[in-house]
Amino acid sequence: MENKTFYNEILTEHNLHPYHKHKLEDANLVLEGVNPSCGDDIFLELKVEDGVVVDGAFEGDGCAISQASADMMLELVIGRSKEEALHLADLFLKMIKGSITDEEKDELEEASVLQDIAHMPARVKCAVLGWHTMQELLKTEEK
Repeated sequence: MENKTFYNEILTEHNLHPYHKHKLEDANLVLEGVNPSCGDDIFLELKVEDGVVVDGAFEGDGCAISQASADMMLELVIGRSKEEALHLADLFLKMIKGSITDEEKDELEEASVLQDIAHMPARVKCAVLGWHTMQELLKTEEK
């Protein structure tokens, strides 16, 4: 039960008081991510310089899980290289699919509390929206 409470506290905090939910005026990469099945819609804005995610933000509307997950993702990837950010996105998606090691899960820090989403198929798309959007944005930028 303690784990559930911890999960709820972190999810609620990131949903009600998202640190990274705002306009990023000097973003050089922007992409809209949409989950048509439930209406979640975010605009992910990143500032990438010399291969490093130096800042990031998101705007949009959606359920608590999509909003909290996007906020946690940005908290984790800001200050890291694009390669590290993509690696973390791969780990997050691996975690949601239920095939992650404890060591890999530790790399996800606070975002690892969303592991239980794997048991809620209807909410998986909510949790991965920001992560998929970031992957697409960073991989598109490489081309």
